[in-house]
Amino acid sequence: MERTLWVLALLALLVLVYFGMRRGWLNRKRRQDAEFAAFPAAPADVAERPALLADQSGFYVGSTKAGDWQDRIVVGDIGHRANAVAKLRDSGLLLERTGASPMWIPAESVLDARVDHKLANKVVPGAGLLVVTWRLGDQDIDTGFRADDKSTQDEWAGAVRALAPAAGRDDNPEGQA
Repeated sequence: MERTLWVLALLALLVLVYFGMRRGWLNRKRRQDAEFAAFPAAPADVAERPALLADQSGFYVGSTKAGDWQDRIVVGDIGHRANAVAKLRDSGLLLERTGASPMWIPAESVLDARVDHKLANKVVPGAGLLVVTWRLGDQDIDTGFRADDKSTQDEWAGAVRALAPAAGRDDNPEGQA
């Protein structure tokens, strides 16, 4: 009888923990729904546009507010991690996620790209994440993708960074001609 009570108490504790996590996720979603603009939809002709780099399979890690690698965005299904294929076109970056909606980052919204080791509460050894910083409305967002082929991460970061509009970058900080 005592063992049964311990098992029931443990199950009740597990249910309570799950309930608290679910409630926190939903509260974050409700708060962020009011804070973020609608995420852009990919143009219909993205697949037909020429690829800047070969499509890359990997894992969509998540998106956070730029500069805060732990503040995951959970609007819609953006907060769900998923296997994905990254497609880089002259008009932007498309992450086709398995089991979730595709994520489109228009070229004119790209601010920067880098290779990092942490984002959205995921830490990987070495610099194994492509992190794209982009603007959605008046918010800056970091979106993370971990490619299956880690050797291409630097090439991808440079190619995505090259999409950023020239007006948004300071390539010549000294004002030299």
